[in-house]
Amino acid sequence: MQIDLGRDAYKFLKNLDPKQFKQICMKIWDLAGNPYPNDSIALKNSPEGYRRASIGEYRIVYRLDEEIVRIDYIDKRNDDAVYKRLK
Repeated sequence: MQIDLGRDAYKFLKNLDPKQFKQICMKIWDLAGNPYPNDSIALKNSPEGYRRASIGEYRIVYRLDEEIVRIDYIDKRNDDAVYKRLK
């Protein structure tokens, strides 16, 4: 599968420390190979098709579009701002 990194996700990634950057990028590559890992769940009360995956203290919000994994948002795990963006 291909990966499409959204503008908000790109902005978040470019401001991370190298360690967190590497962790999140590895998870994104894993999603390209398996878009439905065990730690991924469908988001309730959000537009159809959105899922989230956790990686350390961060959450990746993504959706599948045919053969493309679209990474829309990445944000801190305990911050609900990532979910407010979907509404």
